Amino acid sequence: MAKREIRGAALECVERGAGEPVVLVHGSASDHRTWSSQLEAFGKSYRAIAYSRRYHWPNERIPEDRDYAMAEQVEDLRAFLRSVDETPVHLVGHSYGAFLGLLLAITEPRLVRTLVLAEPPVITLFVSNTPKPLEILQLLCSRPRTAFSIIKFGATGIGPATAAARRDDMEAATRTFGRAVLGAEFYRRLSPARVEQATANAIKAEFLGSGFAALDEEDLRAVQTPTLLVSGQHSPGLFHRLIDRLEELLPRAERVEIPGASHIMHEDNASAYNAAVLSFLGRASSGIARG
Repeated sequence: MAKREIRGAALECVERGAGEPVVLVHGSASDHRTWSSQLEAFGKSYRAIAYSRRYHWPNERIPEDRDYAMAEQVEDLRAFLRSVDETPVHLVGHSYGAFLGLLLAITEPRLVRTLVLAEPPVITLFVSNTPKPLEILQLLCSRPRTAFSIIKFGATGIGPATAAARRDDMEAATRTFGRAVLGAEFYRRLSPARVEQATANAIKAEFLGSGFAALDEEDLRAVQTPTLLVSGQHSPGLFHRLIDRLEELLPRAERVEIPGASHIMHEDNASAYNAAVLSFLGRASSGIARG
C-alpha cells in the first residue's frame, strides 16, 4: 500500500496488475478494503487501483465543523484520475462512489473511458436533499413507487440515522443506516471484519453534511460514456427504482443484476459481480459494448 498526495490530502492507495487502468471508488461506511476481491480479479487483466477517499480509513479524519461535501469528493476523484499515468480510465464506483463517477463523467468525460455504476443514490433526480411536501406530492402523482421508496428510506433510514448522529450515537447511526441500505437480513450477515470497516468509516459529518449534488436529466442524456448499471437482486426497492431511471436516461447504458446479493453486491457475490464487470470491460475495450 502507498499514499498519494491529492489536493493537500494523503490518500491510501492499493494497486494490482498492469494494463489499462481500472479505478475503484468506494461508497459510504467503506474504504479501499471493500474492493479486496476485485483488486485480485481485475489485476489479472488490468491495472486495478483502489483508494480510500478523503476522511475515510486510514486517512486523516474530518476536522470538526467541516462539511462532508460531495463537491470536494468529486474534485479529489478528478485529481486522482489525473495522477494516474494513463487516462481515460475505466471507472468503477459503488453507491456514493458511483454517484461521484457519474458526476465526473458529466463534467469531464475525457477522463472516463467506461463507467460501472453500482446503485448510486441519485435521489436528487427526483427530490431535493430535504424534500418539501410539494415535491413528494408531485412525485407521488408521477412516480408513486419511487415516491413511496424515498419516503420509506427517509423514515426508516436516513431520518433516524441522522438523529442518532446528532446525539453522537454513531453506533446507532451506523446500524440504522446499514439496515436501511442493505436490508435487515443482509446487515445481520455482515462479518465482524466488515462491521469494523463500517464502524471505522462512520463519519458524523457525512450524516449531517450538505448531502448529494443536484442532478439534471438533460446532463445525463448527454453522457456518451459506455455505462454498466449494476444492482443487487435483494437490494432495497429504492435502489432498483433509481437504477430504472438511470437506465431510461443514460443513452449508452446496459444493466445487470447480481443474484443473491444486496447493496454491497461486489462483496455479497464477488464472483458474479467480477464476471459481469470484466465482461463489460472486455467488450468495451473491443468496441462492442451494447448501447
